[in-house]
Amino acid sequence: MEDYKSVIPMQEGKRHVIAAAWHITKALVASDHLTDDLRKILTDLDSHLSAMPAILESEGVDFAEFERQLKHAEEDIMSWETNQAMAWDSGTEEAPKYVKFIDEILTLIESLRSLSNEHGKAKELLHRADRVLQLAMSWLEEELVHLLVQNKQFFEPEYMSFRSCGADVTYDESFTSVEEDTEEAPKRNSTGSESEEYVVDLVHPHVIPRLKSIANVMFASNYGQEFCQAFINTRKEGLDEYLVILRMEKFSIEDILKMEWKNLNYEIKKWTWVMKIIVKVYLASEKRLCEQIFGDNGSVSTTCFTETSKASMAYLLNFGEAVAMGTPQPEKLFRLLDMYEVLDDLLMDVDALYSEESGSDFRIEFHELFSKLGDFIEATFAEFGNAIASSTSTSPFPGGGIHPLTRYVMNYIKTLTEYVDTLNMLFKDQNVEDSNSGFELENGQEIPMTYLLRSITSTLEANLINRSRLYKDVALQHVFLLNNFHYIVEKVKGSKLGQFFGDTWIRQHIAKVQQHATSYERATWSSALKLLINNGNSMSKTTFKERSRSFSIAFEEVYKNQTGWCISDPQLREDLQISTSQKVIHAYRTFIGRNSANDSDKHSKYPVEDLQNYLLDLLQGSPRTLQHTRRK
Repeated sequence: MEDYKSVIPMQEGKRHVIAAAWHITKALVASDHLTDDLRKILTDLDSHLSAMPAILESEGVDFAEFERQLKHAEEDIMSWETNQAMAWDSGTEEAPKYVKFIDEILTLIESLRSLSNEHGKAKELLHRADRVLQLAMSWLEEELVHLLVQNKQFFEPEYMSFRSCGADVTYDESFTSVEEDTEEAPKRNSTGSESEEYVVDLVHPHVIPRLKSIANVMFASNYGQEFCQAFINTRKEGLDEYLVILRMEKFSIEDILKMEWKNLNYEIKKWTWVMKIIVKVYLASEKRLCEQIFGDNGSVSTTCFTETSKASMAYLLNFGEAVAMGTPQPEKLFRLLDMYEVLDDLLMDVDALYSEESGSDFRIEFHELFSKLGDFIEATFAEFGNAIASSTSTSPFPGGGIHPLTRYVMNYIKTLTEYVDTLNMLFKDQNVEDSNSGFELENGQEIPMTYLLRSITSTLEANLINRSRLYKDVALQHVFLLNNFHYIVEKVKGSKLGQFFGDTWIRQHIAKVQQHATSYERATWSSALKLLINNGNSMSKTTFKERSRSFSIAFEEVYKNQTGWCISDPQLREDLQISTSQKVIHAYRTFIGRNSANDSDKHSKYPVEDLQNYLLDLLQGSPRTLQHTRRK
C-alpha cells in the first residue's frame, strides 16, 4: 500500500530573495533615525513580507498528488466494504494493514487541514478525506459489534442454582390455610449466600487484544464516542439476554403491585437469586472487561460500565421498590428478609462497582432500597402481631385440638430464628423494658430477637385464652388450652426457639400445661367422684343403688362427650389417661369393694376392668357411645 504523504515543493529562489528583503526591512525599522512616515511604510512592508512564504507555499502545493492519494484511499475503503471480510476476524495480517491505512488517512487529513484556511481546493479534498475516515470508522464499528456478539460467553451459575424449596408459611384472615398435620416449619430458601465474588470471561479472552486495538484506532481518530456507544449498546443487549436466560421477566411497578401473592412470592425468590448473580458475578466481570479494553482511561471505562448496566440494574432496583410499596402482610415477611439480606450482602460490592461519580445514582438508589425494605419489614412484623391479636371467631375449634393459629404462629416464629442476625440489627432499638412485656432475659440471650419472639407468643397466648371461652364446657376449655400450650412448649424446646425463650420461660409454661391438665381432671370428675365417697359410714342398699346409677350416668355422659375430644400429642394423652385412671379406678374399686354386700343384685353397671378400658377411649377424637349391657 502506498503512503499518503503531503508533497509541497517550495520555490527556493523566491524564498531567499524575500527572506533577504525581510531581514533588511526589520533592520531599518529598528533604526532610530527614521521619520514617522518612513517608519510606517517600512512596518507595513515588514508585515507583507512576513506573509509571503505562506502565500508562496500555498501557491506551490501539488494538489494533484493529494487527489491521487485520496482517490487511492477511497478505492481501498470501497474494496474492504465490498469484500465484507472482517479484518480483525480474518487472521493476523489484515488488521495491521487496516491500522496502517487509518494512520495514513489521518496524516492526509492533517496535511489538508493545515491548508484548508487558505485554499478552497484543500477544503474540498479535506471533506472527501473526512468522508473516507467516517466510512472507515463505520466499518470498524461493525467489526467491534461482530467481535463482541460472536465471542460473547455466558456462564452457568450452578453453585447458585435457583431452587424453590420447601413449602412456605401461608396466611389468610382465618389462619386456616395451615394444615393441621404440618409439624415442621418450612425450610428457608437458599439465596446462594455461600458464594463469593466470581469473575468470569464474558467475551472470549483471545479477542480482548483485538477489541483494544479497535478502541485505540477509533479514539486516535476522534471517534471514541462512537466506539463507546457501539460497545455500550452491544454489551447492554448481552446483559438483557442473560436476564432472559435467568428467566427474570420484566414487570412494571403496576404489575407487581397487582400481582397475586403466590406469583409474587416466586418472583421475589427469583429476584434474590438473580440479584446476587448479576452483581457478584456478571457486573464484576463486566467491569473487568471494560478495564481490559480501555486500559488506563479510567473515566471512559467507568462511564461505559455504568451505561452498560444502567437499564438492567434500574429494573432490578425498581422491582425491589415496587415490593416495598406494597401492603404489609405477614406472609411477605420471609421474602422481604431474603431481599434485605441479599442487599446487605451486596452493599459493599455495589459501592465498589459504582465508586465513581457516574455510578453515584446507583449507589444512592441501592442504599435507599435497603433502608425502605428495612422499614417495610418492621411494618410487616407489626402487622403480624396485629393479625394474631385481631384474629377472632364466633365458634369454638372442634374437639379442643391444636388451633391452626397456634401451628401457624409457632412455625412462623421458628422460621424467624433463621434470620436472627438480621432481625437483631433491624430491631436493635427495640425497647425491651416496655412495661407491658414483663420479660426477664437470661444470660446470653439476644435482646431484640428474644423480645420479638416472646411478644408474639404472649399475643398468641392471650388470643387462645379468649378462644377457650367459646367452649361452654369448662373441661373442654382446659383441654383446648392444654393442647395449645403444650404445642407451644414443645416447639420451643425442640428448636432454636429454646435459646431465645430460656429455661425459666420453658419451666413456667410446662407448669401452665400441668395446671390445665389438673383443672381438666377436676372439672371432669370432681362431681362424679363425690358419688363414690363413703364418708366412713355404712351405705344403705338404696343409697348405693342410687349412687351407682348416678355415677354410671355421669360416666356415660363423659364418655359420649370426651371420646370426641382430642389430645393431639400421644404422650400427653397417655399421661393424662394414666392420671385419670389412677384417680377414677381407685375410687370406683374402693366404692365397689366397700359395698359388695349391697351389690348382690349387680347395681353397679360396669365392672372395674371394663371401666378402665373405657377410659382409654377418651380424648381420642373419635366420638363413641357405650353399649348399655348389664354386668353378668
